[in-house]
Amino acid sequence: MICWQAADGPKLAGYLALPDSRRMRALPGVVLCPGFPSSDNGGSRAAERLYPLADRIAQSMEWAALVLNYRGCGDSEGDFSLRAWADDVCSAVDRMNEMEQVEGVWLAGFGIGGALAAYAARDDPRIRGVAAMGSPVDFDHWGLDPSGAVEYARSLGIITTPGFPDSIDSWAEAARSMRIDRCAADIAPRPMLVLHGSDDREVSPLDARVIADAHGDAGLRIISGAGHRLHSDPRGIAILLGWLDSQITLIP
Repeated sequence: MICWQAADGPKLAGYLALPDSRRMRALPGVVLCPGFPSSDNGGSRAAERLYPLADRIAQSMEWAALVLNYRGCGDSEGDFSLRAWADDVCSAVDRMNEMEQVEGVWLAGFGIGGALAAYAARDDPRIRGVAAMGSPVDFDHWGLDPSGAVEYARSLGIITTPGFPDSIDSWAEAARSMRIDRCAADIAPRPMLVLHGSDDREVSPLDARVIADAHGDAGLRIISGAGHRLHSDPRGIAILLGWLDSQITLIP
């Protein structure tokens, strides 16, 4: 585990995997952004499901792979909000860029993590490319019952500060303003992978098509019969690893 300080104060934590045998040239780096916690996937410890994937990327592909624990998750301080979690992704990119052995950073996110990755990458040219897997095109539904969303987050332990947020309306408006199709358009012409399961019951596969169309040249892959949790689908992981492998030619 590694820890660092976010620009706005909270201590953040992540799981960093590095190859055992270091090659002479710099390592490409990837930040893995987990999906939203739930009572079924480990709650605030949900990011730990991606630690084996980080190890695999480090050892078999010789990348530096960092799994981010958003604020309120794992050993990271702070409370959940979409905007704050997007800031955490940017902070993880900062942390990777501080590593002398890393040259070039990509983002790969599952579910909400892919959306946050796209949002973080839109204005940050340091991010070389984005893979979004099972990701929503927007968060409009969060605005339908923001109080319920906050209470659910509190039940998962990712909001712990009494009285947070100061304004439910502002918290909800920040979520509604995040349009991932617009982010995808801004990411172009940097590469983007948009991966989705045909049987995803949590996020419609139509969202993937909207995101890919907005980018204009994204690699769109719909996996037949796959559901939402692509981190546990061998076909999804194979596609992700293949896409990452194709990116190393982009390193000067």
